[in-house]
Order: sequence, then structure tokens, then C-alpha cells
Amino acid sequence: MDVREILQMKRDGGTLSEDAIQTFLTGYVAGDIPDYQASALLMGIFIHGMGDAELTQWTLGMLNSGERFDFSDIDGPKVDKHSTGGIGDKVSIPLAPAVAACGAYVPMISGRGLGHTGGTLDKLESIPGFRTGLEPDEFRSVLKATGFAMGGQTETLVPADRKLYALRDVTGLIESIPLITSSILSKKLAEGIDALVLDVKFGSGAFLTDPQRGADLAKAMATIAKQCGVNATVFQTNMERPLGLTAGNGIEIVESLDCMKGGGPSDLRDLVTLQGGEMLRLVGLAENLEVGRKKIAASLDDGSAFERFQKLTELQGGDPGSLECADEIPVSDEVDHLGSPAAGLFSWADLRNVGRAVGALGGGRARVEDTIDPSVGLRFLVTEGERVERDQPLVQIHHRDGRGLEQAKQLLLRGLVVSEEAPEIKPLVIG
Repeated sequence: MDVREILQMKRDGGTLSEDAIQTFLTGYVAGDIPDYQASALLMGIFIHGMGDAELTQWTLGMLNSGERFDFSDIDGPKVDKHSTGGIGDKVSIPLAPAVAACGAYVPMISGRGLGHTGGTLDKLESIPGFRTGLEPDEFRSVLKATGFAMGGQTETLVPADRKLYALRDVTGLIESIPLITSSILSKKLAEGIDALVLDVKFGSGAFLTDPQRGADLAKAMATIAKQCGVNATVFQTNMERPLGLTAGNGIEIVESLDCMKGGGPSDLRDLVTLQGGEMLRLVGLAENLEVGRKKIAASLDDGSAFERFQKLTELQGGDPGSLECADEIPVSDEVDHLGSPAAGLFSWADLRNVGRAVGALGGGRARVEDTIDPSVGLRFLVTEGERVERDQPLVQIHHRDGRGLEQAKQLLLRGLVVSEEAPEIKPLVIG
């Protein structure tokens, strides 16, 4: 097919055929279709959307654009989890070893932080020596040895997504339900999994701030996953407030390790047991969600999840001894505080500014090539609805030589509210 016919079809709100999708994705990955034509098609999809059958074919086309893992020789159920991301979202780090400790295999392909959200790979690389760039054979070896593996997308795994995501990022086309759905599912389906749990965030710290838009994304992902042969459950969870008490890289690893040892913030533990319990239910390792949650909780409390993570750390080049002592994880001891601008009731207003504050300190990326300082970050000292006094410390700021400190404080002030009006506190999970 002539590429211009494909562009015109979507420009006019038409449905792309399987042949049109195959022609476009094959040509784009091969370099025969330039970015300016790809941008035109993505804009058409952004504006007009995609029907379920069309989106299924698009997702499968992306999935088949490169290699995919085959773990059929590993005797046991394979299951994974993915979150659309937010501030302080560190669930994957304690969840994967907890699920593995309960008998499932978790081949987790994760991403890096970009913009206002953090990335699992960046957090893991805060552990001294930890490597996330695993070749397929090494990824398989770690998965068989520990029950889970945590790595990044390789050059040959879903190359269509890697190219299209980079293009969407620079053309303002991230927040599209069909494009988000196909991006997430193509990578997850390439893992060779039997089931998938998805966490769609809503609120000011999420990519899709409106809960209804989040519900639409949740429905789309569940539908397309099923049509692609994978059972999926989607949860909508709250990103009106940070998850846990920290945001950054090394500082979130410390909090994740606390969770693996049976402690940590209650909201983090709740999501780990909820999503982990559902993962066990989907693959038949728990008869219902409540039983699954209890099994995950037990793996956190008896140390088996932590032991799995220690083994994984060693196999992926890290120092397992560093996990025993929080002082071994890079968290800057240069500390300042943000004081409350007034007396009143505390609440969060715009979490994107909180994420940007981490970036201003050096803990995030504005561009893919930026270098991250794993030691900087934030610790939240008060919770939504708590009464505070003027100048009371609200956030503990870990910085490096004052870099970005004043900018971070200004961003944090734009991200919070202190007033006499009681905030509406939404539940952690709404659906």
C-alpha cells in the first residue's frame, strides 16, 4: 500500500485494515517510512481513536515487530504487572519478589522515568552495581533462578514501540488511550506471560488525570489483552497524592526494602498485597483475591520476598549486602525542609509539580539522555487532611550541593495547599 493512502484513511476517521497496519509498522521499523509521515498517522489516531478490532491488530502488529520471549520451557505460571506511573509509585519493586516467593514467575520489563514520573529501572540502578540491561539469555537465567527478573526493553523487543514512543514524546502525543494501550500491552505480551495486572492511575500525578478517562483506558486495556489471549485485571488507583512517603530513586529503594521486610507505609503495602494477590488468583495459585492477598502479605512478613530480592540483586550484578543497611543505598545527607506557608489543613493540589521538584534536584529527566542523581529526593512529613502550623516542616528535601533546591521549593509550594477548607480525600482504589 502507498503510505499516503494509509495517512489519508486515518486523517478522515477511517479504520485501518490489517494490511495497512502491517505495511506501516514494518516500513517504519525498517526505516523506510520517515518520522514526519509516522507523526501524521499518530496524530490521526490521537484525534480519531481506534475501534477494538483495529486496536487489537495494531497492538499485535507492534508485538510482532521484533523478537518476543518464549518461556514455555519454564514449568510454572507466568504473570506480570504494569502501572501507568506516578509520584512515589514503587509497587513493582517489592511486588515482583513477593509474587515469585508464592510460586509464580514474573518476567518484568520496566521503563525509565521521563517527565514528572519516576522509573523502576532508575530506582533499581540506585543499588550499587545493579544492572538492568540484561540480554535475553541472561534474563531467562535470572528468571529461572529466582522466579522473577527485572530488566529493560532490549533493542530487538518490540522495536516499533521504542521508536513510536520516542516520537510521541516529542510531538505531544503521549495522552492517547489507543496509543497508551498498544504501547503497554505490546511490551507485556512480548514477555510470554499467561496473565497481567494493570494499575491505571488517576489524579493530578497521573498521565490521565480524569478518573473517567482512566476508566476508559482500563476498559480498553482489559478488552485488548483478552482479545490477544491474555487474562487481565485492571485497577484504578489514586495519584491525587504520592504513594508512600518518599519520591526519588535511592530513597524509594529504602522504602521498598522496608516493605519487603514487612514494614513500610500502609498504602504501599495495600497495593502490593492487592495487585500481587490478584496476580496469584489469575494464574490459579490462589482460589480468590483475599487468599492471594494473605499469601503475598505472608511473603513480606516472613522475609521470603526479601530473600528473593537479595538473590536477584546478586545475579544482576548488585551487592546484596547493601540491602541489609539503608546507609549503603545512596540517599544524600544534605537535607533542607519546606515549611508550611500558613496554618491550616494540608492537601496536595498538583502532583506534577512534586515530580518536577524531584527533577529539579537532579533526580529525574527532562530528556532521555539526561543523567540522574540517585541520592536526591523527597520525604513527605505530613498527610492529607492533617492540621499544620505556619513554618512547620512539610517535606524533607535531600539535595546535592544545593542544586535546584530553591526551584524545587517553589515547585513544591505550587503542588500543595494549606487552607481551612477540609480536602476531599479519595480512596486508594476506586475500581
